[in-house]
Amino acid sequence: MAVSTPEADDDALPISGLQHLAFCPRQWALIHLEQVWVENVRTAEGRLLHERADLSGESRRASVRTVRGMWLRSERLRLTGRADIVEFRPAPYPVEYKRGKSKPNDCDTVQLCAQALCLEEMLETAIERGAIFYGSPRRRLEIDFTPELRSRTEELAAAMHRLYRRRVTPAATPGPYCRNCSLVDVCLPEATSHVDAAGWVALQLCFLQQEV
Repeated sequence: MAVSTPEADDDALPISGLQHLAFCPRQWALIHLEQVWVENVRTAEGRLLHERADLSGESRRASVRTVRGMWLRSERLRLTGRADIVEFRPAPYPVEYKRGKSKPNDCDTVQLCAQALCLEEMLETAIERGAIFYGSPRRRLEIDFTPELRSRTEELAAAMHRLYRRRVTPAATPGPYCRNCSLVDVCLPEATSHVDAAGWVALQLCFLQQEV
């Protein structure tokens, strides 16, 4: 996976990093500070889906103009990246493509919201909602850009810049979500966490109960 690295005169960080940070701060640091990436079936499927969506170009259907692979930037949040699709209806409507199904956390929605914030700044217009297309069940989930989601996205952007300046990889916080991470064998969450022996045993029991 190619990871964007800010140049000396450009401190903008990749929008995609917000998804990694919302999922796990240690995962974010391994990818964006230590430049570690491990491919698995999930990441390969996601990469192929994005490669198809990121092919730059435009098309028009009825009154909707669709722009693929549009470059985005926010000077205020110091973020940059590419939108899979932006539909102009005529108001901008960002669409992010994801493999699998929707997640119980907000890591996908903050990434989409960041794209909307960039578009609002670039085009000087308000954007109320966008959508995430999930490969399963192959349909869009519309997302409203509420004040709460906007605040959460801005807070994550600020936290990401703080972590980048510190250049310190956080300790792991083991949880059931670790099993879905392609970096689990590099991260070694149980070995690199600050959990003592009793805490480690409690975590293992928790994992076993969730698998039953």
